[in-house]
Amino acid sequence: MQKTFLLVAALCAVLTSQAQIDTTAKSGSNNQSDTIHVGNMVIVRSGKYNDDSLVVRTHRRHNNYKPSNISTNWVILDLGFANYTDNTNYPSSFAAGSTKDWFKLNTGKSVDVNIWLFMQRINLIKHVVNLKYGLGIELNNYRYSSPILFSENPATEVSYDSVRHYKKNKLAADYVTVPLMLNFNFTPHRRYGYGISVGASAGYLYSSRQKIITDENGKHKIHDDFDLNPWKISWIGEVQLGYIRLYGSYAMKSMFKDGLNQTPYTVGIRLSSW
Repeated sequence: MQKTFLLVAALCAVLTSQAQIDTTAKSGSNNQSDTIHVGNMVIVRSGKYNDDSLVVRTHRRHNNYKPSNISTNWVILDLGFANYTDNTNYPSSFAAGSTKDWFKLNTGKSVDVNIWLFMQRINLIKHVVNLKYGLGIELNNYRYSSPILFSENPATEVSYDSVRHYKKNKLAADYVTVPLMLNFNFTPHRRYGYGISVGASAGYLYSSRQKIITDENGKHKIHDDFDLNPWKISWIGEVQLGYIRLYGSYAMKSMFKDGLNQTPYTVGIRLSSW
């Protein structure tokens, strides 16, 4: 009985193996095969010439991205935070009776928004070393925690307004800026690779204002240069980590001509295609 059972089981196994048909075979073809993809390997079981055989093929996936010698990226957006290093000797002649706490920022609401009209990248050495430059505007917003007020009388002065309740108080400084960087692309044949860029930028102040909102008077804007330096020269850097791009800048000197020694810096994320 046991021998009969084993014989029937063996017969069923043989019939089952003979009945298998490759669903991937082309219609009308006598060459039936089973194909299995495992990573970069292709395993083919072929029944050609009534001789079952197992073939293992390997293939390499090529990255077809070929960078151009000159490439242009249009309309890049930066979203980050603005702050400054305050090395002022208080009290300052710029603000009589002032202390460092007067100019303390609300760091979570002091923002930096940059809009680059374009950035261009030029290949220097095998697409690993590149030159990057562009043109855009920097919008720096410094949100003060204290109720300080800028005024012209006739020179710029800063006073502490203890009478009104300030709901919002910020100094905005906007620049037309040209960045120039040396880019090191560690994965030149990947569209979203890894690399760094370092360099400098030159920005010209085209608009500045103080915006305050108080319970008593509502919204009010004061447009003036507030003795800000007309030029902002900064060290700049960029880090590319695949799809993520980070940027940062640090000015070479104070943003004010005199009276206050406050050196601005920014850090944030860059929305760019390369």
